[in-house]
Amino acid sequence: MIKKSLKTVGKIIKGSIKVLFVILLFICFFVAQALKLGTDWALVNYSFSSFDEILYTLGTSVTAASEGVLKDFFESNIYPPLTITLISLSVFILIYIFYKKFFKNSSVFLNLNLFKKKFSIKLNILLLVIVGFLCVVGVMLKNSVVYAMDSLYINEYIESNMQTSTFFEDEYVNPDEVDLEFPDEKRNLIYIFLESMEATYSDKDHGGAYDYNYIPELTDLAEDNINFSPNDDVGGAYMVTGTTWTMGGMIAETAGVPIKNVFGANDERSYENGFVHGAVSLGDILKDEGYRQYIMVGSDLEFGGRLAYFTEHGDYEVYDYNRAIEDGVIDEDYYVWWGLEDEKLFDWARDELTDIADSDEPFNFTMLTVDTHASDGYTSDFCPNYSRDPYLNSIYCSDMQLAEFISWIQDQDFYENTTIVLTGDHISMNNYSFDNIDEDYDRGVYNAYINSAVETDHNKNRKFTTFDYYPTTLASLGVRIKGNRLGLGTNLFSDRETLSEKYGNDYINEEMGKRSTYYDQCINFGRCN
Repeated sequence: MIKKSLKTVGKIIKGSIKVLFVILLFICFFVAQALKLGTDWALVNYSFSSFDEILYTLGTSVTAASEGVLKDFFESNIYPPLTITLISLSVFILIYIFYKKFFKNSSVFLNLNLFKKKFSIKLNILLLVIVGFLCVVGVMLKNSVVYAMDSLYINEYIESNMQTSTFFEDEYVNPDEVDLEFPDEKRNLIYIFLESMEATYSDKDHGGAYDYNYIPELTDLAEDNINFSPNDDVGGAYMVTGTTWTMGGMIAETAGVPIKNVFGANDERSYENGFVHGAVSLGDILKDEGYRQYIMVGSDLEFGGRLAYFTEHGDYEVYDYNRAIEDGVIDEDYYVWWGLEDEKLFDWARDELTDIADSDEPFNFTMLTVDTHASDGYTSDFCPNYSRDPYLNSIYCSDMQLAEFISWIQDQDFYENTTIVLTGDHISMNNYSFDNIDEDYDRGVYNAYINSAVETDHNKNRKFTTFDYYPTTLASLGVRIKGNRLGLGTNLFSDRETLSEKYGNDYINEEMGKRSTYYDQCINFGRCN
């Protein structure tokens, strides 16, 4: 009886192991397909430039992401391999049932001649099928992993994180240790982050990459005001590692540091609780100077860690998609693109700025547009079709709306004592719209400083990064910065050498990819004091 029971248990265990093996085999089959498709999808739709950027994107909440983006991701990368895997599994089960019923004892004999001796090996046909499928899956999985590691900068990430750098110890300037002299009458700041905006979209006659100018208004604003450029025309900043996506770009431009080492040795960091705790940002400085600060976006500000950053660094009052519903700006069930399209965002901004400007205290009103987000952008119904390319059409539409908004600001009484800063957050992650531009063209992050408190002769033929926008923005408000350096940035109104001019961007990229004890402890966790 005991032997019979043990035998039964043995059969159950043996059967369970076979089932688990088959399940694992088909899971690997699914992963191999999804990994290859997912890598291709990322390369086509987004211009990721580092694995830190990918980790950050995956590590932050996607619940507030565009429904269209998530839908496209699952339809392109999850549903097809899942369907193929389930069909293959069903076929395998049918073959197994058919084999068990009709060919259970079927085998093949292999006659081998080894060491001058003949061997005859009996092999089960089903086992041969499984082994063959196992080999195919193994090769697929191996190729997919190698492809992903090469294409998504995983190899570079591993190699870089095995090295350490003292770049931050050598070059980071702590704003807390710099004398900042504000003017007696403090100027207001309107800072508009333009989603994915590049100087690239202008025409070749103005320094852009296209035959047609998709940003004629922004081109005029850059030429009529102050634009910092690596050439004599309209140009923009270079992005280094850790600054190539929205949150990375916003932190680079307002704190002069990148986001790096997303998953460090310490597990206590979370995006909900914030990061770069030790950085001193534009918001921190203006808050100490008595500025009232506001951040307005058309999406959920919590997405990507933005809420944590802007509330910790400057205590900004938040105007986002959720606030728009609370204030009755949109209906509760309204959701377009990432939540609230720019058409409604600019109207909302006009209303809020009208109220904000009534106070005697200086203000910092920061916005982030969204319509020009990759991959296809969003174009409002009233916008004309100037291109067969939907993304470039959204750029043109955004340019038109922004010009109207800037013109409205310039008509307001508060404009006389207000500086407007227009910058891209990063270059676009769209790929197909840049296929036909000159491969040697250097794409740069757009900038224009309107109604600046200071002038300069040092704005052209400069090498600079988005780090440099940080002290440059303060300087545009008439703030005197002793040494003209903050964070990793240099005041571009001055003639002081930028880090790009000192080292070259390739070297900075290399150092940004390495591990930094100073960054982890002092900037990210704020444990230097």
